[in-house]
This record gives sequence, structure tokens and C-alpha cells, in this order.
Amino acid sequence: MYPFTYTKSADTREAIAAGQSGGRYIAGGTTLVDLMRETVERPHALVDISPLPLREITTTDGGGLRIGALVSMAGAAAHPLVRTSYPVIAQALELSASAQLRNMATIGGNVMQRTRCTYFRDTAAACNKREPGSGCAALAGYNRTHAILGTSDDCVATHPSDVAVAFAALEATVHLLGPEGDRSVAFADFLLQPSSTPEREQTLRSGELITAIEVPAHPQPLQSGYLKVRDRQSYEFALVSAAVALHVRDGVIRVAKVAAGGVGTVPWKLPAVEQRLVGQRPSAALWTDAARVAADGAHPLQHNGFKIDLLERTVERQLRIVGEDIK
Repeated sequence: MYPFTYTKSADTREAIAAGQSGGRYIAGGTTLVDLMRETVERPHALVDISPLPLREITTTDGGGLRIGALVSMAGAAAHPLVRTSYPVIAQALELSASAQLRNMATIGGNVMQRTRCTYFRDTAAACNKREPGSGCAALAGYNRTHAILGTSDDCVATHPSDVAVAFAALEATVHLLGPEGDRSVAFADFLLQPSSTPEREQTLRSGELITAIEVPAHPQPLQSGYLKVRDRQSYEFALVSAAVALHVRDGVIRVAKVAAGGVGTVPWKLPAVEQRLVGQRPSAALWTDAARVAADGAHPLQHNGFKIDLLERTVERQLRIVGEDIK
């Protein structure tokens, strides 16, 4: 057992001061506690931010959606605003983890969770994310579940969050609060690809915490959904997933938002797929054609080349599902 201190913050000022001193924020604690138990993480101080007033889901002035960082996954999935306006978010959350974990885990914590790479969680294995400069055992190891997009010579671990894929597709914004005040970061820029510094996973500055995730207003009606392919149906992370949102007017696709999970070192936006969809009339042939470019730029490893075909088929399937709901 490694000693650590535990404090509970009554307001954001206290929390930020404690975070600046090296404290690790904890709310639901479902990921960090596991990593501490496995000695992957050894924080000297835990800062409980669960009392902070960050548990609201509201509409923004422009018609978007703002989800407080401490809203539980279950609470967000069940909220009428989420289910009505952005079912892709609700579906992604409901396909994540177990019911017990969804009741505990928060939206902010889910986005911040670290990779499920077995080598990262095995302290005897080389892992640049856990111990910079030690190497990446996954490159020559068993890498069936690892990334084919956004990889580097230093890391090929995937980001495990389902709802982060939905946020990436919808081009959300992360709202942060730190010693220097408020700032906002585009979701696409918040989670970092590994490059040569895989230990740095987000753009967070010292003491900053997530206060909310904001989804911008999109043209209505917006049909959306999330499809997750995994080895088993219960409590499993994605081999491949697809988040799709389409706005069709006068029989033509005017807006297309598509992202994939389970294949990238971060939730992977698919602009090439989106470009093939916009301006076209929905059809089975279109879904097939657009999905063909989903894996452009992929760099498969020894054991995960199957993800290229699986990604294309998953994107095509989800486009068909969402397309069937378009009136």
C-alpha cells in the first residue's frame, strides 16, 4: 500500500488549489481506484470533487446542450434533453460498462479515463505511456485490440471511452476551469494523439478541471445513433464503434457527422466519410461508398489488420441504421 492523502473540496477554488499542488481529482473514482489498486497510478493526494455544483444538463442560448462534468453516465443517458436531441450520446453511454458503473462514473471522468491496454496495466511490461522511454510492448506483442489510426512508434493504445466518440462526431467543446480562469477547448484538440509523448493524454494545464462538455446546436431534425462491435455483449470495450449523425433536408444530406472508436489512439473523426455523404441523397449505395474511406490512413499491426474491414462494415451498418430513421 502506498500512502496518500484524501481531501474533499467544497468549492472549485479549493479543488483547483489542491490540483495545482499535485492532487488528483476523483469523483466516481471507477478508473483511478482500479489503477491505484494495480499500482499503475500512485498519486500522493486525492481531491474529491463530488460536492462541486457540476451536475446540471441544460440547453445553451444557441440551442446546443451543456452537460456538467459530474453528471453520472446513467443520469446523462436517461435525461430527456439528451435522448430527444442527441440519441447518439444516450446510446453510447448505455453501451458503456455495467449499470453499477454507469451509476457511479461521471461524464468528465469517462472522457478522462486511461487506456485499457493490457501492457499499460501490467507494470512488468514496457509502456511509454506509464513509464516514458521504456518502450511499447504492444508493438511486437499481442496487439489485436490496439489502434490502427493515430499511432506512433511509441504507443498504439486505443482510447476506451464510448461517449467520447459521440462527442467527437458532434464536434463538442470541453469547458475547463483552472488557476487562470475559464477556457474552452475543441473536443478534437482535448485528447492528444501519442506522437513521441504518449504519457501526455490531454491538453489540461496544472490544476485545471473539466466543468462541462458542450455539444453545439446542429440543424434539426438530426438523426443519430451509435453502434458498438465487441467480443461479448456484456461489459466489454469496443473492437470498433461508429457514431453517426445526419441532417437531411429536401431529400439531400446537408450535414453529416461521423466518428469511430476502438480503432484510434483517440476517438477518430472521419471527415472523408462525411465529405462523401454531404450533398448526396440517402441510398444503400451511398452508405457503402462512404464507408469505403473510413479506414484511410490506417496502419495495422500484426494481429489487428481485421479492424480495417470491420471499421468499414461498422460505419456502413450504422449509416444504414440512421438512414432508415430519416423521413
